Amino acid sequence: MTDARETLELQVPRFRPVPDWYVTRQRAGLVECFVWSPAERLLRTYLSLLAQLDDEVDLAIESARDDRRWRGERLAREEVRAALTPLQRALTRHGGVELSVYTPDDQLTITPEMALVIYARSDRWLYLLDAAGFVERAEVPPADWRATSETRPPVPTLAQLLDEVAGRLDLHPG
Repeated sequence: MTDARETLELQVPRFRPVPDWYVTRQRAGLVECFVWSPAERLLRTYLSLLAQLDDEVDLAIESARDDRRWRGERLAREEVRAALTPLQRALTRHGGVELSVYTPDDQLTITPEMALVIYARSDRWLYLLDAAGFVERAEVPPADWRATSETRPPVPTLAQLLDEVAGRLDLHPG
């Protein structure tokens, strides 16, 4: 006969990985999708999904760390992806930056809290997330904490990388 501790360990595995997930809702003719995954995978997924956008995109960057903003319109999608790729490591480590790449039909945004939010006129993104191994959930779990501007001090290396992206893509302040 097994004791209760052994039975419990068999029923509730320790250190079970939490699956990457997304939650969707439809509102005002748009499909809204909130996607969660560890930051490293989330950014890889984001850059991968950008490849599915139109050839020309608009880009908005907002740094919650130092309250700076840039915008660019009618940019080549592949140039945007190439410019954003070097940000992966710094964003994974520090967050605090919102990246929005959008077209008339789709918007893909990384939030300062390191979540991916998709707004789209179709549900095509859901199929891509499913194929990438994300699991649909009924609702977003409650947040344990929320970062404030006081918890996001400036990070010089991240600020420098953002300046490089803005210069490379000829983005406008604001």
